[in-house]
Order: sequence, then structure tokens, then C-alpha cells
Amino acid sequence: MEKTQVPGLSVSISQKGELVFSKGYGYTDLEKKTPVDPSKSMFRIGSVSKTLTAAGLAKLYEEGKVDLDAPIERYVPIWPDKGATISLRQLAGHLAGIRHYKGLEFLSNVHYEEVVDGLGIFINDPLINTPGTEYVYSSYGWNLISVAMENAAAPEAGFLSDVSFLSYMESEVFGPLGMNHTQPDYANQDIPNRVSFYQFQDGKVVEAPTVDNSYKWAGGGFIGTTEDLCKFGQAHMKEGFLKAGTLKEWMTSQKTIAGKETGYGIGWRIFERPSGKTFYGHSGGSVGGITYFLIHQPSETVLAITGNMDPLNYGGLQFELMEMFIDNAK
Repeated sequence: MEKTQVPGLSVSISQKGELVFSKGYGYTDLEKKTPVDPSKSMFRIGSVSKTLTAAGLAKLYEEGKVDLDAPIERYVPIWPDKGATISLRQLAGHLAGIRHYKGLEFLSNVHYEEVVDGLGIFINDPLINTPGTEYVYSSYGWNLISVAMENAAAPEAGFLSDVSFLSYMESEVFGPLGMNHTQPDYANQDIPNRVSFYQFQDGKVVEAPTVDNSYKWAGGGFIGTTEDLCKFGQAHMKEGFLKAGTLKEWMTSQKTIAGKETGYGIGWRIFERPSGKTFYGHSGGSVGGITYFLIHQPSETVLAITGNMDPLNYGGLQFELMEMFIDNAK
């Protein structure tokens, strides 16, 4: 914390369903000097949102409501012809040829009422490569996934349903897992326990610009606590919340058409460590927040670490802590 000057930091580690370490450091707000509480303080988790969304997609998959390899037009009829077919599997693995942010889009402060509205940012842009040929990271691919989920959740209603992506995530993922301090980062609402957001510029900590993440809920729009992320991680150790086969499929690296592994499954990144251990999880970069979320299935260990500033380099601390707690597990 001294080295990076991050105002607030939250670290939680759980093993076999029990919190073994959970501590807040510094402040959620430099002006009010509110201490960080890992059970309540909600930080921007950035792209860790993709892993949460992947759990919602898994639920639809297990109910037979989505085919991962069907053309995306089946679930998103407004998707225009791009001269190539893309699927949910490719979108979830960054293999669909959808572009990432450009210009100042990451700093968007436009409010979008519906997830489908966010498609307007990129829907008319050409694909950046032939789907399946290249791994190119894209948060916008998850916009498409969220619209598909919304439509697939109630296909009997002919894609006209009261099921929104956000309500589905609450009812199928956050609620069942007891993630009571995880929610959309509504810019137009005063949310108790949401931290203040900062940036490190020219050697100083300054307030981050105001942004509205409604353009990318699924790929980077949630806020939450590190303790909630531990609950989420524990639910992905073995069969229960999801089937064993689903867990394996979601955490298996996808491959390009040429057979090259991408190191990314369906919303889960694979981290192969020099120690020989394999972690699954995600990193998350936001305006005013950097998060890491990791799980290790053999020891049932979860780590979540987040700070309320960007840029913020943990310098491998997230991996050191995981290794230490795994090696000393009882």
C-alpha cells in the first residue's frame, strides 16, 4: 500500500467454505476516512464480472435453454450479417472477432436503460478477424452474451419478457450463493457501502472521472466485496451449484481452429504457475479499481483482492498469497 499509494485495499481468502483471512486496509473514501470492510465495502470488480456472468450462462446451458455452438442470431435476431457465423462459445472465449474498446469508450458516461442498447456501440463494425482463428480479448463480446441470455431466459415469450439480464443474475447467481453485496454499479444511484474511486496520475492520487458502466454490465459492470467473491469461488470447486461436467467445460482452455490453446475457457482464465499449480479465475481493470479473483480446486482455496484505484500493480502478491495459503492448508 505504501508503494502504490492505493487508498483502500480488501483481501479475502477462503478454504473449504470457510474464510481463513479477510482484512481491509486503508479507506474507501479519503475524505471521510471510512475504513475498508471486506464484508461490506463494494469495489468495482471489472472483468471479474465476466466470470460471474459465465455462471448465469452455465445455468441456462444446464436448463437446455442455450446451445453454445448455435449462431448468435438464434438468440440475438438483430445481429447483422457479418459474412461469418459466431457462437456463444466463441464470444465467451474471445474468439468471435468482436473488437474491444477504442478511443475513450472505457470512460463512457452514457446511461443505457437496456443491455441491448449497449450493442449500438459496436454492432455495425466489421469483425476484426475470422471467428475462431484468433484469440482477441473483447469485453463487447459479453454484451452480446447478456442479450442472448436475456432472450433465452424466456423463449416461450417470443423474446419479449420481463426477465432482464440483471434480474436473472440476481435470481440465479447472486441470490442463491448469498452474494448480498454484489450488484450492478448503478451510476445514477447512491449505493451504500460503494467505495469512492481514484486514479494515480503524475505521482498523485486523484478522484477518478465519473463513468457509467451500464454499457457493459456483463463484461465489467458489477461491484462487490471480496468476501462475496470467496462465496462465488467456493461454489465452483465441485459439483453442486453447477454440474461437474459444466465446471470442467467452463474451465477448459478453448482452442483456435488451428488447435492453439488460448488459456481461456468460458469466462475463466487459466493460470499455470511455475509451482505446477493451476489456478482458475480472472483479473479486472476498471476506472478506479483493480481486482484479482483466483481459485485452486484441489485445496478448495479462493483469493479475492481489490483496490479502489487504477492503475494498480499487485506485483504478483495475489499469486504469492495463494501459494502461501495452499502450502499451509490444514
